[in-house]
Amino acid sequence: MGVRKRQSAEKLKEEKRSIAFAKLNNCPTSPRKMRLVADIIRGKKVEDALNILKFSSKEAARRLDKLVLSAVANWQAKNEDGDVVDAGLFIKEIRVDGGTMLKRLRPAPQGRAHRIRKRSNHVTLVLGESNKENK
Repeated sequence: MGVRKRQSAEKLKEEKRSIAFAKLNNCPTSPRKMRLVADIIRGKKVEDALNILKFSSKEAARRLDKLVLSAVANWQAKNEDGDVVDAGLFIKEIRVDGGTMLKRLRPAPQGRAHRIRKRSNHVTLVLGESNKENK
């Protein structure tokens, strides 16, 4: 039992070494708008995702573009001897969670006030290697 546990722990550690991720916290865009763009690139190869984001007219695409480039740079820092093109990097997981909300009041007629919620989000992006998973 102890040998199997050690082997599975070593396997998890090896998988974690090949994975690269990047986080974007407190991005001042609503999570719903960010999810629209994130859903488009989920599961795509990094090159395809960067092309999609480059030609997208949405503001959230600019932020995700920088995040994908950051994740690729993180992967290169972990795997100095590896080549990005040969690794076949793809977006394994992209998660958009709601962040903190700034609450503001807007004056309304007859002495009332309407609450405005300025939303933000957290994006977590995980890259995977297609060459490692084929083996």
